[in-house]
Amino acid sequence: MNDTLVRAAGCVLWRRSPVSGDLEICLVHRPKYDDWSHPKGKLKRGEDPLAGALREVAEETGYTAEPGAELPTLRYLANGRPKQVRYWAAEAVCGHFTPSAEVDRILWLSPAAARSLLTQPRDRELVDALHSSAA
Repeated sequence: MNDTLVRAAGCVLWRRSPVSGDLEICLVHRPKYDDWSHPKGKLKRGEDPLAGALREVAEETGYTAEPGAELPTLRYLANGRPKQVRYWAAEAVCGHFTPSAEVDRILWLSPAAARSLLTQPRDRELVDALHSSAA
């Protein structure tokens, strides 16, 4: 077993609904895993975690984001290797989604809808943390 830590980072991307002004959270669909998650990815060697998180948001969603509070770090096993993902709240500033092989769909959802659609239960605590950080 390879026990080398996989370092990754991501964001709980949010915006105010253009229609209602309510909080909306962006989830990404990854066809390779057929799952719904927050935008995240592995850090490049020597990459600052926050810079990596914002890079992943831009790559996966097409949005530029303004980072806010750091959220809980998630730790779990991925393919038998320990993985650590640092997260930040981030407000979507501008951008436009274009489907790719990595992410074929995104959805902007209410926190409750985002919580219920997330594939991994551990990702739900990030929605709660975003809510309590008063985004």
